[in-house]
Amino acid sequence: MADQLRVDAVEGRTAFSIESAGLDVIADADRKGTPRQLFWPWFGANVSVLGLSYGAFALGFGISFWQAVIAGVLGIVFSFLLCGLISLAGKRGSAPTLVLSRAAFGVRGNKLPSLVSWLLTVGWETVLTILATLATATVFERLGWGGGGITKVIALVVVGTLIVACGVLGFDLIMRAQTIITIVTGVLTVVYIALVADQVHWSAVTALPSGSSQAVLGALVFLMTGFGLGWVNAAADYSRYLPRTASSRGVVGWTTFGSSIAPVVLLIFGLLLAGSSPDLSTAIAADPIGALAEALPTWFLVPFVIVAVLGLVGGAVLDIYSSGLALLSVGLPAPRYVAAFIDGLVMIAGTIYVVFFSSDNFLSQFQGFLITLGVPVAAWCGIMLADLAGRRRDYADAELFDHRGRYGDIQWLPIATMVIATAIGWGLVTNGLASWLTWQGYLLGPLGLGGKEGAWAFANLGVLFALVAGFLVQYFAGRARVQAQEAMD
Repeated sequence: MADQLRVDAVEGRTAFSIESAGLDVIADADRKGTPRQLFWPWFGANVSVLGLSYGAFALGFGISFWQAVIAGVLGIVFSFLLCGLISLAGKRGSAPTLVLSRAAFGVRGNKLPSLVSWLLTVGWETVLTILATLATATVFERLGWGGGGITKVIALVVVGTLIVACGVLGFDLIMRAQTIITIVTGVLTVVYIALVADQVHWSAVTALPSGSSQAVLGALVFLMTGFGLGWVNAAADYSRYLPRTASSRGVVGWTTFGSSIAPVVLLIFGLLLAGSSPDLSTAIAADPIGALAEALPTWFLVPFVIVAVLGLVGGAVLDIYSSGLALLSVGLPAPRYVAAFIDGLVMIAGTIYVVFFSSDNFLSQFQGFLITLGVPVAAWCGIMLADLAGRRRDYADAELFDHRGRYGDIQWLPIATMVIATAIGWGLVTNGLASWLTWQGYLLGPLGLGGKEGAWAFANLGVLFALVAGFLVQYFAGRARVQAQEAMD
């Protein structure tokens, strides 16, 4: 698979060679493979047992099992469909997602979404590293092997080394690693489900009271930001290696299917577990992965650590690869592997702070992080989709790097749209448990939505508003500019 989806056509290149391509255009001669091969990296990045913990996160909105299932399936599939659609840009262009975004924002105007993308991907890889470190310590403590500072340091060193090595070496190693991760985590996750299935109590699950429509909407949007919206800014980074003649339906279909199938299954089972045990839901808030080990027999704890860490690493390696590309797009004058290494240092520093020095509730901070960055990313996603929908021809690759070319230097309409949609969106979301986000929700009162304590306070309307507003403004107001650009051919 990795041999078919190669970055370089360099004779003798192996998975352990450092990828030389950064923001470079991938030559047509080096673009190989079929859309079906997109299944592997996307499935491997989303088969993490963290998906089980989202069951507790969803029920935390005060909704019933069936309401959570509906919100979960819709939120997961729709958000990954957005990834599939943006993956089309990779097939039609030959550059990373945040370079193709220059067609809408301008060559230098695109630094704004690149910066937001970098913050999101670095944040995600840090979160996944934190979870892997905490999970290892929790399981080792139960085994009696010590779960204190030394264990956490060793876990961080091992996990951090795996992630940074894949990010620095690049695409070939990532594609091979993701195949292994997919198989190992897939098999062990099935074993985990079989071992804890007797912990599900259907009567307790079905007895969960129903919540309001606003709570269901809030859960749906939260799951969107936790899954597909966390990947949209990297969606074309892998499809850019496919031939331009590859099936568009195949690109969208395999990306959507590969990325959403595991999260849907894991979420539903996670809902059954969390709905059966309020104590488990509470424990997940503090340690989303380690808490899942409580119901396991001792003999499976080591395999559980393996499946948990590999699943989290699978997501983190895609994040560090894309965060490096985003940092280059911001303007870092360095090779791709240097950018990935810098991101790795930021990731490790963030993990050290949270694991060893911060005692704040992890879940509340995690939710706040997702929703806060989810607003500008949703706005960018809407703008990117509208720009892509208006194009009938492939991108002029060379001009994506020339601010005097057809795509221009700074396109003020999409920039203003992203900024204004974000400002309004932040006024329509809240996270009362994260002290650094108490300033949000400032429009809920003036718009008659009940203020920060009202029924709409946690519906996360701001994310949906930003997505829809970004698409509509760009599609209708920016369409003439897209047509003018394509008329230059």
